[in-house]
Amino acid sequence: MKRINRRDFVKGSVAAGAALAMPFSRVRGANDDVRVAVVGIRNQGSNHINWFRKIPGVRVVAICDADKSFLDRAEKKIRDRNERVDTYIDYRKLLEDKNIDAIITATPNHWHALVTVWGCQAGKDVYVEKPVSHNIREGRKMVEAARKYNRIVQAGTQRRSDEGLQEAIEYIQQGNLGKIVIVYGIVYVRRGSIGKVDGPQPIPKSVDYNLWCGPAPTAPLMRKNLHYDWHWVWSTGNGDLGNNGIHFTDICQWFLDKNALPPRVMSIGGRFGYIDDGETANTQIVFLDYEPAPIIFEVRGLPRAKGDSAMDAFQGTRAGVVVQCEDGYFVGGWAYDKDGKKIKQFKRTGGSGHHANFIKAVRSRKVSDLNADIAEGHLSSALCHIGNISYRLGKETSRDQVLEVIKGNKEMLDSFERLQEHLLVNGVDVKATPRILGPWLKMDTSNERFVGDFSEQANELAKRKYREPFVVPEQV
Repeated sequence: MKRINRRDFVKGSVAAGAALAMPFSRVRGANDDVRVAVVGIRNQGSNHINWFRKIPGVRVVAICDADKSFLDRAEKKIRDRNERVDTYIDYRKLLEDKNIDAIITATPNHWHALVTVWGCQAGKDVYVEKPVSHNIREGRKMVEAARKYNRIVQAGTQRRSDEGLQEAIEYIQQGNLGKIVIVYGIVYVRRGSIGKVDGPQPIPKSVDYNLWCGPAPTAPLMRKNLHYDWHWVWSTGNGDLGNNGIHFTDICQWFLDKNALPPRVMSIGGRFGYIDDGETANTQIVFLDYEPAPIIFEVRGLPRAKGDSAMDAFQGTRAGVVVQCEDGYFVGGWAYDKDGKKIKQFKRTGGSGHHANFIKAVRSRKVSDLNADIAEGHLSSALCHIGNISYRLGKETSRDQVLEVIKGNKEMLDSFERLQEHLLVNGVDVKATPRILGPWLKMDTSNERFVGDFSEQANELAKRKYREPFVVPEQV
């Protein structure tokens, strides 16, 4: 039986072995501009405005944000260039604009699915930032919406457009270093305390808080900063595993050429080094039990040592992927032999052509032209979600208890002992801030649902309760 690789899986989910010819949201000639709207423009959205407007044949014609101060700032910059742009606070109003062909979204994570599903339903193509979803169910609904409405939907995992990385993955998958034994994803990025408040904080006057919250509860703001620090709160964010980690879970999955979630997952971690209003882990190990080669993902937000400004590194990388093979390994753009001698370099480009790749597919109407189709973005984002779900179901645990659970797993033991040393040199008192050991969770990978022990609780965390009318429907 022919083996189906991940790229074939994505193509097959679009149409039986062939790309669909999909209509534009309007009739246009071959030389017509692609008119895009950018939703969520505080930081990355502002970058998207600049990136897309520089692509020949693309015009940024609309911008949208629930914070009017960001909207006014971006509108002024655009008009100072003598360019015209429409502005919206409510995304639903933007969707009524027939002069928009594609949506680019860099909203907080909890809005990604709704922006995408509603965009597809309105006949727009969508470029959605990473992680593509806030939870597993949402990601699957995004894929369903893209297929149902014949839309081009690109995930913002831009390293998929890195030609050097594409070459490296082909090199490894051809067996030039032997079979893959294990893949490590590494995100060692400094994350300080977000502070601790003693009561609800005022919402910035420029913000429509109802629209900002959208699907999430309109709870009192219990942190100093509304913006960005939403990453570290479960109702809106996914921690650094879902923030920076998604780039590298995506590459790990790409190297392994998988087309489904792993049958088991487990996580260890905590929020160490300070006590603040953040809820997500700043230090975490996730074991994704693929066979025959698993993924171990490590997140660290504390520095190399207390008082140090530098970060740790693993096999020479602070943010990247290490692919251990039978006859060598890959890291940092180089293939090495068993003795650590450099064999081959792959010149990395960082994926700078990712936005142009989206526009190419918008014009061709071929999902197969996308370097990061939504189906791939969903699976890689879901790897972050299942790791976080194990962590969220975990309990405070002693070192001996952790060792008992992971005994016999040499690679996990090594990761855990390195984590212990990392906490020690940062002066972390693990008695005051105990480690959280998440349970082993089993998955029915065909249905993307948890089964067995803790499955009821895990499946509840694989979705969310929505706030009307901001609902990702069961039938998209």
